[in-house]
Amino acid sequence: MELNGHHLTLEEIKRVVHHFETVTISDEAIQSVMESREMVETAVDKHDVIYGINTGFGKFSDVEIDEEDLDQLQMNLIYSHACGVGEPFSKSVSRAMVLLRANALLKGYSGVRLVVIEKLVELLNKGLTPVIPSQGSLGASGDLAPLAHLALVLLGRGEVFNEAGERKKASEVLPLKGFEPITLKAKEGLALINGTQAMTAVGVLTYLEAEETLLQSEQIAAMTMEGLESIISAFDSKIHQARGHQEQIQVALRMQGYLKGSQLITRQGERRVQDAYSIRCIPQVLGASWQTLDYVKEKLEIEINAATDNPLIFTDEGEVLSGGNFHGQPIAIAMDLLKIGMAEVANISERRIERLVNPQLNDLPPFLSPEPGLQSGAMIMQYTAASLVSENKTLAHPASVDSIPSSANQEDHVSMGTIGARHANQIVQNVRRVVAIELICATEAVEVRGIHKMALATQQLYEKAREVVPSITQDRAFSNDIEALTHWLQDSSEKPVSQN
Repeated sequence: MELNGHHLTLEEIKRVVHHFETVTISDEAIQSVMESREMVETAVDKHDVIYGINTGFGKFSDVEIDEEDLDQLQMNLIYSHACGVGEPFSKSVSRAMVLLRANALLKGYSGVRLVVIEKLVELLNKGLTPVIPSQGSLGASGDLAPLAHLALVLLGRGEVFNEAGERKKASEVLPLKGFEPITLKAKEGLALINGTQAMTAVGVLTYLEAEETLLQSEQIAAMTMEGLESIISAFDSKIHQARGHQEQIQVALRMQGYLKGSQLITRQGERRVQDAYSIRCIPQVLGASWQTLDYVKEKLEIEINAATDNPLIFTDEGEVLSGGNFHGQPIAIAMDLLKIGMAEVANISERRIERLVNPQLNDLPPFLSPEPGLQSGAMIMQYTAASLVSENKTLAHPASVDSIPSSANQEDHVSMGTIGARHANQIVQNVRRVVAIELICATEAVEVRGIHKMALATQQLYEKAREVVPSITQDRAFSNDIEALTHWLQDSSEKPVSQN
């Protein structure tokens, strides 16, 4: 996969991060990088005072640095800013960060030597994954602490994950892979850490999981409808065309497709006039979540090809300009919206779980128990779903509305975007577990109704789910079932069923 700084896609990120596709650098990008670097070196030779090249950082921006100390300035920057704490990001997130930083530097606005970018690409191609603590970023000036831990590895410091996923000193692993550390020159340390690549990496991978989870939630909801003998009339296209939201219209069409040929669904007035909102309003609620994901995708696709450091080198105009592209507000708000959109997927799923297990709301065996009273069946699975949904409500509080001044008030407004991205990821993991619980309950319900009466699409989903989790014939430790089905939903490279 060729990087050029301008046309990276979400699908390409997925291929590099998860499938270890080899990365190369385009010739055109190399030329831009070399021209940008030449401007930096000219500025150094002329003793021009430019932030980040021959000045201190943050509140120290007015402190001019002697020419003989410029390289040490950049090395000190990496060492001092590597203040991350907490559990490390996953290997996938770290790989995505390396890829995104290389892509940003290839735009030719950062003034680094080509070797710096080549070393980032070498990390990817040799499977060398930096250990990057997940906490410590304010989201402006960019993801300073996380990216400093990434940069440490280029210097032969810090830690990497080995092939077994164990944390090892970079100084022990790099020589085994033939990786030669580098010494940073003027501007390069700042260029490596001034950016939004931590929040964006988490955001991209979270979005990809959210997209698949939301689609799976529709398919599972269709099976729930069969288990409850729900009314298909509410999904009539005329209803949704009358409102006009395209995402809502598309969800309704997909729900009709999943349930095509089913003998378990009913028509308006056959068994009841209307279903509860958690059934009847699936297109309206999930359609709104799709709208949120569309917005998030748009912002991520821009950010993965953005120049987000400071200052920026404009070779055509011969200018070096200081600005604030490192500020993570666009991604911070997108991540907060993603949290809300996905939390609602779990909210409505948990209400359908309640309708599947509550004997006051259906004519199924109470709590889907094989022996009601003696055995509790799915009773406590609903508790677990309710707990996850409640946790999501706390996590969904927007991170982007908070700001704490830093660097002696020079950096007096920050985005907290990386916190938002981390919380969005946790919400998606919780949502997947909730819809896994709904799937367990739905498979039990359709067994009571009659598998042979199911739609082809939902029957395919049922059969695949049953390969992972057997029927409930007696009480057991259902935690194992929930986790097994959750991992299946996450790891399957295919969608559970066709949309058609």
